[in-house]
Amino acid sequence: MKTDTEVLIVGGGLNGPALALALASGGIASVIVDAMPKTVHADPAFDGRSYALSLTSVNMLRALGLWNGLAGNSQPMLDIMVSDGRAGEGASPFFLHFDHREVGEGPMGHMVEDRYLRRTLLEAVDAEPLITHIAGRSVVSQTTGAGHATVTLDNGQDITARLIVGCDGRRSGTAARAGIPRLRKDYRQTGQVCAISHEKPHNGVAHQFFMPAGPLAILPLPGNRSSIVWTEATDRAEAISAMDDAAYLAELRPRFGDFLGEIALAGKRFAYPLDLTLAQAFTAERVALAGDAAHGVHPLAGQGLNLGLRDVAALAETLVLAARRGEDIGSAVTLDAYARWRRTDTATLVGSTDTINRIFSNDNPLLRLGRDLALGAINTMPRLRQSLIREAAGLTGDLPRLMQGKPV
Repeated sequence: MKTDTEVLIVGGGLNGPALALALASGGIASVIVDAMPKTVHADPAFDGRSYALSLTSVNMLRALGLWNGLAGNSQPMLDIMVSDGRAGEGASPFFLHFDHREVGEGPMGHMVEDRYLRRTLLEAVDAEPLITHIAGRSVVSQTTGAGHATVTLDNGQDITARLIVGCDGRRSGTAARAGIPRLRKDYRQTGQVCAISHEKPHNGVAHQFFMPAGPLAILPLPGNRSSIVWTEATDRAEAISAMDDAAYLAELRPRFGDFLGEIALAGKRFAYPLDLTLAQAFTAERVALAGDAAHGVHPLAGQGLNLGLRDVAALAETLVLAARRGEDIGSAVTLDAYARWRRTDTATLVGSTDTINRIFSNDNPLLRLGRDLALGAINTMPRLRQSLIREAAGLTGDLPRLMQGKPV
C-alpha cells in the first residue's frame, strides 16, 4: 500500500521534533502531528521553564547541527552538590560533590531555557524538506494493517505511514489506542517550578537538597539566575501555589538558604503533580513509544528529557539502519530491536529515581543518619564517585551514535 510518509510522529513538544530531525539526518521522511498551534511555541518571553541537558544530549544536538545556535544561551553545569537538609537548618555537613573535571570530557551538562530549545527545534523542523509539521491538530483514531498504519485527525484528514511513534506524553493517546497498558504510581507530591534571580553568582554549580517532603533542585542559568524544582507534599503544595509571589518567596527562602544572597522571582510559577508512569511495552503493531509516552519519571535527577532523547537517538538509529538494509522500518523485528535496546536503561533509571525518592523524602532519623553517612562515604571513594559522575553526564550504557556526537 502506498503511504503518505515513512513515520508519523504524534506529539510536537521536544522529543517529537528531535526524532523527526534525527530521522531526516538519516534520510527518512516524517510527519509531526502537534496538538498545539505554532503560536504557542513561538513566545520569546522567558516563562521560567528550563532543562538540564546531559553531556550526551548536548552531543546529540551538536551532531544534528543544533548546538551552535543554543550554546550562547546555555549555562554549563560544572559541579553538582548533593546533600540532605531541613528548611531553616541548612545542608547537612555530609555531602556528595560531583566535579566536571573528573569526567574529562567537559561540563556534565548544560541548562537551557525552554524558549530557546523549543524554538531551535521548530526552526530546524520548518527548514527540513523531509519533515511536514501539522500544528493545531489532534489524532482521534489510529489503525494498523499489513505494511502500514493510518491515523485520522480531528479535521477528518487521514495520514498513512509505515510506523506511528507516540511522543505524546504521560497520558499518551497513541499508547492507549494501541492497547498498551500503563503502570502508575502516585507519589502524592507536586513539583513547583520557577526561576529566580539572586544576588551572588552560582559559579555553574547545581545543588540537590533532599528535604523531608521531597527534593529541592537549584540549577544554574545564564547570569545570576537559577531554575528551581521544588517538591512538596501535594496538600502543602496546593496551599503554596495559592500564595502571592511575596508569600511564595517567604516560603521558599528557608529551604533555599542564603548562600546566593537575596532572591526574587524571574518568570512564571508552575506546579505539576508527580507520579511514576511506565508503559508495559514500548512497541505494538506498527507503533513505537518514546519519551514520557514510554516512561514518566520523578524529576529529582533532572533526567526525564535526557531519557527521552536517548529513546529518540536509539529509535532513529534502529530505523535508519533498517532502511539502509532494505528492511521494513515498521516490522516487529525492527521494533523489537528498539525495545530491547531501551529496556535496561529505562528500567535502571526508573528504579533508581523511585528508590532515591522513597529513601530521601522522609524525616525518619535513622534513615537520615544512614543516608548522610552514605553520601559522605561515597564522596571519599574516587572510583565510585567518578562512575556516578559519568552516569549523571549520560556516559554509561549502550549509547546510540547521536549520543556519542556521531551521525546516524
